[in-house]
Amino acid sequence: MTASYRYDVEVLHLLVSPAHAYFGRAREGAADVPTTDADRVDVVAGKGIVGDRFFGKAAHMDAAVTVFAIEALEAMAAELGTAPLDPLLTRRNVVLRGAHLAPLIGNDFVLESRGDLVRLKAGRPAHPCAWMDQMLAPGAHKAMRGRGGVRCQPLSDGVLHRGPAVLISPVPLDPERAGDPTLLRPSRLP
Repeated sequence: MTASYRYDVEVLHLLVSPAHAYFGRAREGAADVPTTDADRVDVVAGKGIVGDRFFGKAAHMDAAVTVFAIEALEAMAAELGTAPLDPLLTRRNVVLRGAHLAPLIGNDFVLESRGDLVRLKAGRPAHPCAWMDQMLAPGAHKAMRGRGGVRCQPLSDGVLHRGPAVLISPVPLDPERAGDPTLLRPSRLP
């Protein structure tokens, strides 16, 4: 990647969960799954975050790490008229402040934290699931469409640390638009 744009961001949360909490289970509610909000995580190229539910799973090799902008959650709370929403309930692995993520789709980028580099490829949007209405607030599923973050393939081994970081991008980003939804095709879901 020929990096041309550098953005100061903050890694607020690094979520690692060994199992799925929201798949199926509609009648029983979300599964009680231990989840860690880590200070640091180890990332393995082509596999994901060590200890996470998507690590090394063939179906998720191109989307093993989800990256999310906290500004999207803050905008959702304002639109829904709720108290601040818990970012860990979104089940996104890397929660950043100051990152406009949508333009990264289809591109390789780097997150640098405490001198460690992790190279990722932003493959596709991380669409919200219907559980968001139950876990965050009524209407959250719809409000999160177009701003659920990006699903990424790890391209290098490395470590991500919570705290100040730099996002190195091959395309210009607009951090002021970090919470804005991107235009999506209409969903078939309510």
